[in-house]
Order: sequence, then C-alpha cells, then structure tokens
Amino acid sequence: MASSIPSLRRAPVPDTSAGALLAAIRTEFASLSRQLKLIARYVEEHRDQIGLDRIQDVARISGVQPSAVIRFAKRFGFSGYTEMQKIFRDGIAQQIAPSRNYQARIRSVIDAAQGQLSSADIADEFIGGSIAGMQEFKRDLHSSTFDDAVALLVDAPSVWVMGLRRSFAVASYLAYALQHTDKRVELVSGIGGMVEGQVRGMRAGDVMLVVSFSPYAEESLQCARLAAVRGGRVLAITDSQMSPLAALSTVTLVVHESSTFGFRALTNTMCLAQSLFIALAYRTELLYAPADGRASPPASPV
Repeated sequence: MASSIPSLRRAPVPDTSAGALLAAIRTEFASLSRQLKLIARYVEEHRDQIGLDRIQDVARISGVQPSAVIRFAKRFGFSGYTEMQKIFRDGIAQQIAPSRNYQARIRSVIDAAQGQLSSADIADEFIGGSIAGMQEFKRDLHSSTFDDAVALLVDAPSVWVMGLRRSFAVASYLAYALQHTDKRVELVSGIGGMVEGQVRGMRAGDVMLVVSFSPYAEESLQCARLAAVRGGRVLAITDSQMSPLAALSTVTLVVHESSTFGFRALTNTMCLAQSLFIALAYRTELLYAPADGRASPPASPV
C-alpha cells in the first residue's frame, strides 16, 4: 500500500559548503512546509552556533519536533541532522545565545573569565568582535543588491523610514542623513499606535525603508504591508532573506552582526546605513552636475 507520507526530495550528494546549503535553502524556501520554514530561518540566523546546538535545541527554539529537523536535513541531501551540522563546525565561535536575558549573559561572562575583567578588557573584546564582524560583512556584501537599493532611493519622490527598539537608532540616523537630500523624508515612530495614520500620506512610487531584525517588530511589518497596499516600494534592512520583511520587499539588504559576550553589535548595520546614504548622495549629485562634469560654484550668500 502506498504511503500517505509525502516523499522527501534528496540531492544526490550533499554539498559540504555551509554557504552552498544556505543558498539552496533560500532558493527553495517558498516551497518548504511551515515547519521546515521555521527551521530554515533558525539555520540562517544562527549559522555561527548551530555547529554546537543539539537537535533538541534547534527543535525547541524553532517550535517544531526533532523529527522535523531530521526531515529538514534530509530535504537537502543529508542523512540526518548530525551530518548537516558538521558543515557548520569549522571556525565556529562559541558565543552565548542572544535570546538569553542580559543578566544571564553578564553572569556567564563573569563565570567564564579567568580573573576579573577590566572595563578596558571588555571594550577591547567588543571592538575586536566588531572589527571581525565588519570584515565578514564586507566580504558578504553583494554590490548588485546594494546598487539596486541605491537606485530605488534615487527614484523615490519620498522616503519613509521605520525601525523600532534595537533598530530605532539606525532608523533615526537614516532619517537625519536623508534629510540632507532634496527628498521628502518621514520617520515613522508609531507613537500612540498611530502607524497607519502616519503613513497615510504615502503615495505610489515612494519607498518605505524598514529596519528590523528577529524577532521582527510587528509595527515594522505593518508598515511594510501598508506601503505595498499604497503602491509604495519596500527597502528592507534585515538579518535574513527568509525574514517576513524579505517577502514584502522590492530590495532586501541582509546584514549579520557580530556577537561578543552574547551581545549583538550594531556596527555593521550603522556602517551599511551610512554607506547607503553616502552612495545616494553621490548618485544624486552626479545627476545635478553640469554636462561638462565640472561642479557648480557655491551660491554667494544673500
């Protein structure tokens, strides 16, 4: 009798590259079941620690059963979770899970330290982690996607910026910096629960620039949905091509932050935000430059 369980597609030979696996996951994400999508998001967002995670940990945090994790591994050509896990173990950094609360993370730092850490020691470790994270970010930045993001902003009559909680600092900077262009710029604060009212003036062709990271602020997702309904285009700065923002976006810029002592930095995200503004300013100034390429002299004070 034929089994009622759907067969799992298997690649003939599992690729031993973590990067290749992540690329395959992004390609097939839309066709995955709900449970496998949850695991896919976990794998991409926790690539630096999955080499140490037990299958029970992956299942618990993803909200699925361990058997679903095994199905996920087999879907991408591995015999099981252990075989898939091996490709993430090279060069893995043993970091404290960001989901733990601040007090627990600080206590873990104290317990792990050999003697008392000075404030300068802590700063040195954090700066070193940020530098390493930026080097990795530079390698992973895809210029074509970044160019698409800049082109989107160049064409936009107005730019709306949204980012809450951890992302608020980035959104605030972008709103400030973009005001140095000739575009209308609006920072959507969501104060008083008035997100919908604040974006009522958005028009077709405008860009909604949303900054959000897991677990993704619901108000930020609401902004992206409202922008799509109003004919706007969404530019997302987020941590995964499989985030709910990516599905709503015209262009998605993915940025991963380093984690030192279990605390995620904002270094890469702020660097990306500044680069985005400077590239936009450069492009718009080129559009205004005279045909002979010479810059116009500054206007005399009135």
